[in-house]
Amino acid sequence: MRGPSRHRGATLDDVARRAEVSAMTVSNALNHPDRLSDETLARVRAAIEDLDYRPNRSARTLRSQTSRLVGVRVERSRQDRAALLLDQFLHALAESASGLGYHLIVCHAAGDTAELAAYQELRQTTAVDAFVLTGAHRDDARRRWMREQGVTFACFGRSWDLDPDSPGAFPWVDVDGAAGIRAAVEHLAGQGHTEIGLVGWPADSDLGRDRERGWREACADLGLPARVQAHVVDEFDAGRDAAHRLLDAPRGGPVPSALVCVSDTLALGVLRALSERGLRPGHDVAVTGFDNSPSAALTTPGLTSVDQPLADVAAALMRLVDAELSGVRPSATHALLPPRLVVRDSSLAR
Repeated sequence: MRGPSRHRGATLDDVARRAEVSAMTVSNALNHPDRLSDETLARVRAAIEDLDYRPNRSARTLRSQTSRLVGVRVERSRQDRAALLLDQFLHALAESASGLGYHLIVCHAAGDTAELAAYQELRQTTAVDAFVLTGAHRDDARRRWMREQGVTFACFGRSWDLDPDSPGAFPWVDVDGAAGIRAAVEHLAGQGHTEIGLVGWPADSDLGRDRERGWREACADLGLPARVQAHVVDEFDAGRDAAHRLLDAPRGGPVPSALVCVSDTLALGVLRALSERGLRPGHDVAVTGFDNSPSAALTTPGLTSVDQPLADVAAALMRLVDAELSGVRPSATHALLPPRLVVRDSSLAR
C-alpha cells in the first residue's frame, strides 16, 4: 500500500487507509476512543504513529467551536516531594490528553490568586476548553471561579469540605491515602510488629489526617495500639528528628519496632536517624514511606513505599473533562483510586 508523500503531512484519510477503517472511525479514535473496540483503537493508533499524523487543530476548532486545549498550572521549580509527584503527573496527563485528542497548555503561578489570573489570561488568549486543577483545598477560590465562569474542570484531589454528592460538589479524582497506609500497617503486622508508630503531618493537613486515619483504623482492626506518633512538617530533617524522639521513649514507655511515614521525604529522614543510632532498617526498626519516589528505589536499603497510580488518575481526569465537553453525563463524577504497596528491604527482616 502506498503511503502519503514525503512532501506533505499525513491526512486523516491516509490514517484510515493504513488502518483499513473509515475516516469516521479515525475521528472517533481521536475524539471518542471509548466508542471503539480495543483492537480497532490499537490499529488506528498504530497507523497514527506510523504516519506521524498530526490533526489540524485550526480546522477542528472551526468545525467544533472548541480548541481541544486543556490548561494546567505548575508552580515554580522546587526540589521536593510535591514537585516530583507533579512532574510525573503532568507527563501522565499529557499522554492521556493526547490519547483523547487534546493538548495540554501549561501556565506558571505561585499561588491561587496568580493561578486565577493565569487562567483568565488563558481563556482570553487561547480559548482553553477546560482546566485540570491540582491540590484541592477547603474554600477553594479556583473552584468558585470555574463555576461562576461556566468553565469545565476536574481536580486531582478530593473535596474535603463538600460531600461528593452535594449540589456544590465538583468532579475530582484522588488516591485513597488511608488505604495505602492501611496496607503498610497490615504488611508490618504480617512481619510480626506489634508497636507500629506513625510519622505524620500537622493536624491542619486534610491529607495528613486521612492517612493517619488509615493507621488508626488498621491498628484497631488488628488489635494493635495506636499510641506512638509524631506530627511534623514534610521535611527530611523533621522526619529524622521525629524518629529520634519516638525511639527515645521515656523509661517504660512504648518503643516502636516499626514506623509508618506519610511521605517518602519523612521516611528518608527516619532512615538517616536509624543510621545515626546504629540500627538496621528492617532488622531493628522497619520503615515505610508514601509516594514511591525515585529515591525510594535508590536508597540502601530500598524503601518500602505506597505507590500512587498517577497514570490512572490522569486518565480518569481526562475522561471526566472529555465527557463534559462532549455533553455526555459520566456514570460518576468522582473517583477514589486504590494505591499499591511496593515492598523493599526497609520493612523486611533478613
